[in-house]
Amino acid sequence: MGRIKQAWLTTIKHTFNPLTLRMARRGIGPFSLIRHVGRRSGATFETPLILARVPDGFVAELTYGAGVNWYRNVVAASHAVVVWHGREYSIDRIGPCPTEDGLRAFGPPASWLLRMLRRHEFRMLRESTAPPAPPSSGTA
Repeated sequence: MGRIKQAWLTTIKHTFNPLTLRMARRGIGPFSLIRHVGRRSGATFETPLILARVPDGFVAELTYGAGVNWYRNVVAASHAVVVWHGREYSIDRIGPCPTEDGLRAFGPPASWLLRMLRRHEFRMLRESTAPPAPPSSGTA
């Protein structure tokens, strides 16, 4: 990863994320929260995201690509918890989402902005039919 991109992500992590985390926990504004387990550490992390609600779960736009930790952690664990508007949803599958479906899920005006910014990497976070449970590290 380039130095400029790494510096930008570090700035977001330490300035913007704490504010958006508080908003997401309270169900305020457009932010959701994804709770996931670290691939190496086994620690539970919370990452703020803007998600679109769809019948099977949620659509996420990968602004920073598929290399971001939250995404890699969810793929590795095959599980996460989404906090959307103050309510928890268990996620048990994550997969690709066609660009047009992703844009449609966000709807206008968000889809207009995403299209203008040439965003095309979307993922479908499928809601589990089981009740939400905290992510675990997989150890018994």
